[in-house]
Amino acid sequence: MLRGTTEIRVRYAETDMMGIAYHGSYLPWLEIGRTELLRAHGLPYAELERLGYRLPVIDVALKYLRPALYDDVIRIESTMREKPLVRLRIDYELFRGETLIARGHTSHAFLDRENQPIRPPAVFMDAVKRWFAGNAG
Repeated sequence: MLRGTTEIRVRYAETDMMGIAYHGSYLPWLEIGRTELLRAHGLPYAELERLGYRLPVIDVALKYLRPALYDDVIRIESTMREKPLVRLRIDYELFRGETLIARGHTSHAFLDRENQPIRPPAVFMDAVKRWFAGNAG
């Protein structure tokens, strides 16, 4: 299992007239969580793209439990529970303080520059094997 944590602050532009974070604002927060998860473990998205790989979202689910409000600091905990084969799944939990406000996941396909499905690059899989080996036991 691979984990990462990052924080964002709810911006005014992300809220509705009631000062509550608009539901569509959460998806970019998930993107922040996953890009920072990979970056923190030595494989930024930009490197995958440089190598010719794309990781489009093919599935997303999000359960809203409590509202996020303007100026709240939101902690995004991102987790890769399984080694990817042709798909990558990241699970997310979003917290305001110690309160869980949302949970969800995204799934991503690995595509080449012609948008054809492809296995993850060796550099990615080598890193994943190291990450999971380091977290074993």
